[in-house]
Parts: sequence; C-alpha cells; structure tokens
Amino acid sequence: LSLVPTALGCIGQPGAGESVHGAAIGHRSAAARRQRGGTRSSRESDWDPELRSRMEDFAAGEPTDFDDVSLVLPPMTRFRFRVMTHVRGIAYGQTNSYGEVAERVGHPRAARAVGSVMANNPVPILVPCHRIIAASGQLGGFSSPQGPRLKKRLLELESGVTE
Repeated sequence: LSLVPTALGCIGQPGAGESVHGAAIGHRSAAARRQRGGTRSSRESDWDPELRSRMEDFAAGEPTDFDDVSLVLPPMTRFRFRVMTHVRGIAYGQTNSYGEVAERVGHPRAARAVGSVMANNPVPILVPCHRIIAASGQLGGFSSPQGPRLKKRLLELESGVTE
C-alpha cells in the first residue's frame, strides 16, 4: 500500500509489481486513511515510485493521465466494464454527463446505473469518475471522505481555475 500525501488529501494505492488494485483519495492524512480503510493487513511501501510521483504531479495541477497504469479490478458485469473503460478514456480537463456515458456505452436510459458504477469505482483518479457530472452541470456525488467538495476541487484543478 502506497500512501501519498498531497494537497488534495492522502491518496492510497494498494498494488504490486506494475498493477494497481485500488485507490482512495481525499483522506486528510495517512493516519486517517489507515483508520477508515482497515489497512492493518497491508504494509505501507513505496511500491511504485513513478506512479507516486505522477499522482503528486496530478495533485499539484499538472495535466497527467494514467491510461498506461495497469489495473487489477474485481469481476464486473459487461455494462460496468464498458462504463469504466469509457470513463477511463475521458481526457484531463473534459467532462461527460451520466447520460452521455450511458449513451456512449449503448444504454441511453441508464444514467442512474452509470452513477451507481461511478459511486462504486474502486480506482478513482485512475478511472476519473470525478469527470462525470449531471446533465444540468451540477456535480453529482463523489465517494471520498471530502465528497462533492473534492470533486469540485478536482474539476477546478483540471480546468486551471484556482481559488
């Protein structure tokens, strides 16, 4: 488990070799991540210094993509796989609505189902679920300890807006 403190909060990445098995973002500190994540069975290590560095760059506002990062994901339905694949391809600084994603994966009436997939995304940032917003332009939810506030910060960061 690699824990990376950033301006966006602590980013936790369990993984091994060249594959990420999960990710969490938005914990105020590594200690808070450990407390909420039940990481007692995982030892902390800097198992992928290059990925850690890229995450730090991303959190500092440098345009960064993670398309080449190998992911080990749990088994999933074909619909979920298609949603995750589509969302992973959304470029830095771009957004799609839940309905647009549903349309693009061949299920135009499944916007709520897309929201459910995003709410259960095991690898935020790597599959950038923060880039999925409501058709009205509202943010929608974000499953991190900081919730939609962090989603807003991520979208502002990617658009070059600074507070």
